[in-house]
Amino acid sequence: QVQLVESGGGLVQAGGSLRLSCAASGFTFSSYGMGWFRQAPGKEREYVAGISWSGTITYYADSVKGRFTIFRDNPKNTVYLRMNSLKPEDTAVYYCARRRGGTEYDYWGQGTQVTVSS
Repeated sequence: QVQLVESGGGLVQAGGSLRLSCAASGFTFSSYGMGWFRQAPGKEREYVAGISWSGTITYYADSVKGRFTIFRDNPKNTVYLRMNSLKPEDTAVYYCARRRGGTEYDYWGQGTQVTVSS
């Protein structure tokens, strides 16, 4: 079955960096685009970044553009989110997801908590 397992979250000071990982299994990882989303307390889940199956095309929300980088390692079945210059407003649970097609995502991980202190 499809499984997505995030890791790498934690507590970091503002201006710091983290790298999130999402290990995928149960499907042909290299055939799917992937994405990262986040949800802060009391807020709706929001899109953060996306990447094509080959890794050659990436997309970012305006709020993270220039600070976050999404990339993937297909032989390792893993997608990453490198987060630099973190801000307190980046505090959220971060989820990776498999892109079914278009803007639809069909499988989600359990999430990893990122907390940025001021």
